[in-house]
Amino acid sequence: MALALFDLTGRRALVTGSSRGIGLALARGVAGAGATAVLNGRDPAALEAAAEALRRDGLAVETAAFDVTDPAAVEAAVARIEAERGPIDILFNNAGVNLRAPLDEMPDETWRAVLATNLDSAFYCARAVARRMIPRRRGKIINTCSVMSRLARPTTGAYATTKGALMMLTRAMCADWARHGIQANAIAPGYFATELTAPLRADPAFNEWLCRRTPAGRWGELPELMGAAVFLASDASSYVNGHLLYVDGGMTAVV
Repeated sequence: MALALFDLTGRRALVTGSSRGIGLALARGVAGAGATAVLNGRDPAALEAAAEALRRDGLAVETAAFDVTDPAAVEAAVARIEAERGPIDILFNNAGVNLRAPLDEMPDETWRAVLATNLDSAFYCARAVARRMIPRRRGKIINTCSVMSRLARPTTGAYATTKGALMMLTRAMCADWARHGIQANAIAPGYFATELTAPLRADPAFNEWLCRRTPAGRWGELPELMGAAVFLASDASSYVNGHLLYVDGGMTAVV
């Protein structure tokens, strides 16, 4: 009975920024629970390669290449998916970028690029999907936040700003849409072993700092995000709303 709450059979999940890394892990998690995962990114070839890897494991996968920072492209893509394939039951706003510079040296275009990718895209995608979820009286929206929704490090000011704002956008979605049967929550990963963090893991000083700073004493592994993804996408979280779920090995629990 309890396990049935986590069953996503028959549902469709759009996962932005999912050709690799955390996004692909989230897609793998919900597809493994029975959902059809719709991979998104701007590179159709990269999406197809990622989709084939999931299909080889027997998972149901589709692709949708579009630019999540373009509101017109988002609206057109969501409309097309729903018209041609079926309702989007679950949205993971995962697209993100971290362009580092001290705040006093950060060019305007860098600041705007991080905000557009990390924050604007989540609003555009959630708005387009919620407009269709509201009449159906159901839906799940899960935003990828970060430990930097609460913490900051030198040179990550733009990234931390967007992740803090995304935490509040998650709560605003709850405030506006919970009465329509929509649950809006967020996953806040700590430091995970991905292609993008490979240089940090290869830096002995940073690796030592990270392992000492994290109570678990290690980097997170991508499969460790799947449980949180399935929980927040499923009926098991039907009364969880506006919540930020940290998956960080305890990093934000200690000083």
